[in-house]
Order: sequence, then structure tokens, then C-alpha cells
Amino acid sequence: MEYQPNLLASTLASKKTFSFALLFPEPISTESYWNKPMVGVRKAFHEIQQYGVNINIHLFKQSDPNTFNTEAQQILESNPDGVVLAPFFSRQSKEFIAELKKRSIPYVFIDSNIKDSDKLSYIGQDSYQSGTLAAKLLDYSIPENAAILVLQFAKEKDNLNHLMQREKGFYEYFNSNSTSGKKKLFTLEIIDPTDLIGQNKITDLLKSNPDIKGIFVTNSQVYYLARLIEENNLSGIRVIGHDLINENINFLKKGIVDFLICQRPEEQGYKAIITLFEHLVLKKEVNNENYTSIDIITKENLDYYK
Repeated sequence: MEYQPNLLASTLASKKTFSFALLFPEPISTESYWNKPMVGVRKAFHEIQQYGVNINIHLFKQSDPNTFNTEAQQILESNPDGVVLAPFFSRQSKEFIAELKKRSIPYVFIDSNIKDSDKLSYIGQDSYQSGTLAAKLLDYSIPENAAILVLQFAKEKDNLNHLMQREKGFYEYFNSNSTSGKKKLFTLEIIDPTDLIGQNKITDLLKSNPDIKGIFVTNSQVYYLARLIEENNLSGIRVIGHDLINENINFLKKGIVDFLICQRPEEQGYKAIITLFEHLVLKKEVNNENYTSIDIITKENLDYYK
């Protein structure tokens, strides 16, 4: 008769509870990127809380890997049924997931992926392809002999997996594309974009190298660069950044930022929770890789993007 037991009804009848732990970066402002996955998390929670699911949220500071370790230790002490984490810091994340594996606690990555890690699933953008796309957009939109600046706003860049993958995809595009070989590439790393010394480094580099006609900012803080371009009346520079946050939207509308590469963070937060739910509660097979779309947003299609 192809009868299938109703697992949700069984769960309700057994009154078993499931504990999920989240480990996300702390948003740096009310409008910043890391508020957006939480929108999806809350949506998923409202759908599944009736089945005995509890979600405990742990936040770490994006500028301090030690806070990641502190929150990770608290999660281990609570011994949850499953974990959703953003492996923001590669080294600390690998230590944490090694402990999760010892305890047979399944974990789902969001936003950034760590290959060969025995994760249950990854929900997010292909960071390498995102970097490749940014390279192609600049290659097509600036003169053949122009120079390009790759701008990193980050501390300990080599410990930030998603930024490293974006940069790798960007550089490998130009290394493998013989028709783009004439473009000179600069790289500049700024630890604190609010610091005057770092801001002066950027403006000095742009003023002393007028052949820089394209800039790729590898994270969501492209608005710091856009502000400097506006204040110094610099023109003729194509700018690409990431993520549809309010500060970036303002400069996209002004035409100072030309392209934003977006990855639907609300959808990532939602899918990560539902993936754990399907695995732990419904006992379903889940996909190991769940790539979200790589969207190109301009001021022309901004108002139609959802």
C-alpha cells in the first residue's frame, strides 16, 4: 500500500525536543550583512518550532577570532543536536568542527565553505566563481591597458576563507585569459576602513596611479571606498563590491558603485535551518552542496530585485 509513517506526527507524539546552535558573526550595524541571514533563520524557526525545535544563537566579533573560540566552547558544552555556523575564521573553524565530529554532531556551513570537512551541507555562494565573475565584469568594462585594484578590508585575510576564494577566482581569471594579460593588477589590504591612515593609502594610490580604472572590493564594505571616491571627486573608475546593504545601495544609485554581486543571505539562513531539520527530524537525505545564485545588481535593475 506504500504506507509512509508521519514523522512529524510521531515527533509531536513523542514530545522529543531538538536543540540547534547557531554560530554567526555579530552584525557591525543594524543594516549590515549579518542581520540578513537571521531574517531567514527566524522565518524557518516560526515554521518548525511546533515540532520541538529550539535554536540558541551565538555571535562572535568579526575582528576577534578569540570570541569565535569562546562561543564555540559554549556550544560544545551545551551539546546540541546540530549546528549551523559561518566558518568565518578558517583556523578556528577547523578546530571547532574537529570537536563536533568527535561528538557526532552534524553541522551546516553558511556563507563560506571549507572543503573536505565532512559537513552535512553547505548553503551559500561559490566564492571562487563570484571572484571570477567580478574579474570578467571589470575586464569587459574598462580599457584594455587599464589597471585594476583588488581592495581587501580585512584583518588576517589569510584566515578568511571566503575572501581568499574570491581573490583566487579573480586573479586566476586574468592569469588564464590571454586576452586580458595587459591589465596590471594592484592589491591593497586595509585592516580598518575607518582609520584615516588606511583611507589615505587608498586615495594616494589612486591619485598616483591614474591608470587604475577598475576596483574590486572583496566584501560588503565597498561603501567605504565609494565614500572616498566621492569625497575626492575621482571619476572614470568602475567599482564592484558585494551585498545589497543600505550603504552600498546608496552608492549604487549614485553611480559610484557600478555592480554589486549578491548572494541572497536571507535564503541562506532559511535553508540552513531547514536542512538541519530535514536531517535530524524528518530523517531525510540532504544535499551536501547547496549553492545560492550569484546575482549582479546595478542601479538599473535594483528596484526589481527581490
